[in-house]
Amino acid sequence: MSDIKKQLYKELELKNKISILGVNANPAIFKHLDLGGKYQEQIHSLFEHDHETHAGIDFPCGYTSPNGLRYSFNWDRRSDYSIEYKNGQYYLTHKGHELFPIEFDQRPKYYSLKTSDGTEMSRVATYSPDGAISIAYSNECALKDKGLDCLFCNANSTKDTYGEKQNIHWKYPKQIGETVAAAYKEGAKHVTITGGFIPERREVDYYIDVAEAIKEHTGLEDFNGTAVIGAPLDLGVIDKYKEAGYRTIAMNIEVWDKNFFKTICPGKAEQCGGWDHWVKALEYAVKVFGYGRVRCGFVAGIEPKKSTLEGVEYLASKGIISLTGAWNPNPGSILEGHRTPEPEWHLDMAKKSFAIFRKAGFTFDQYFDIAPFPHFLIHDLYRIEDGLLPILKEKTA
Repeated sequence: MSDIKKQLYKELELKNKISILGVNANPAIFKHLDLGGKYQEQIHSLFEHDHETHAGIDFPCGYTSPNGLRYSFNWDRRSDYSIEYKNGQYYLTHKGHELFPIEFDQRPKYYSLKTSDGTEMSRVATYSPDGAISIAYSNECALKDKGLDCLFCNANSTKDTYGEKQNIHWKYPKQIGETVAAAYKEGAKHVTITGGFIPERREVDYYIDVAEAIKEHTGLEDFNGTAVIGAPLDLGVIDKYKEAGYRTIAMNIEVWDKNFFKTICPGKAEQCGGWDHWVKALEYAVKVFGYGRVRCGFVAGIEPKKSTLEGVEYLASKGIISLTGAWNPNPGSILEGHRTPEPEWHLDMAKKSFAIFRKAGFTFDQYFDIAPFPHFLIHDLYRIEDGLLPILKEKTA
């Protein structure tokens, strides 16, 4: 292994630690940063990922190291890692020791635009560096009304905290079509459509209308979209998403163990035919969308690692790619105050999942196309192993 790859793997350990432990920062230091101007501000369209809420305080979305790894900004005042400002430069530090200078995410131009009905496009689609946008058409989940929220989810709490303050509401197909067209004109190349639970029939009709609006405004028949849905009771509904123009589809089972599934995701268990039907829906989706074009998300850390990896391996054998992002006991969720496993646990999960994906023949492009943002640890593992980071290309040039 080359020295630069060793260095990148060492930094990947650091990125993983910070994603679990969060990063401290005095909000006052960001007065030196043109947030909402040159640099991208956080917009809480669906979830609060910081470890504590901060309504009224603006924070950046993320930052990049000199080696090219991108970190999400997850605020936690208890963390030993901190962002400091000195002599016109921001640095990542550990217990006061300077690690390296960082560059914050730049704000995309479409964030300054409005849709034809006057809605700020930044409130319609959030942007991730490297060209992925995510649209939460609804920032609430109907499972709350039935007392069936997923225990790890804070969507409804996030809406209560930030919805009115950040002017985030239901998104209409035309708003989405216009915003996706503006983002794609700027270089975006993948869109995820997601949100809370709504009735199944209404869901598919809405997603079809959204796809039509995106195609109309972008001029693209294949707009590289992922539809994130609950497993439908009628499997034939899955065909309609493919016919509408989505390239990929996602149905997130969240946990693999059947008993954990019933406990952690009571609404998904009750409304979507149970665990067995959910798996059947994922397998059927591969027949419709193709190998490597179906995604299942896991909230890694709630159940034993062995169980999650069994799910990752089984689904990969069927052509389904899994997300295994670390569980963050989000503020406002039922599990707020619990602890996720140690950082080493999560890094091992990522490496073992990556090995399964390699064996199954999944590519970086496939993983990019099914993920809501392109900077999970597994994306980085692909970038390191496939030489996709600029620093690796420079060394081989």
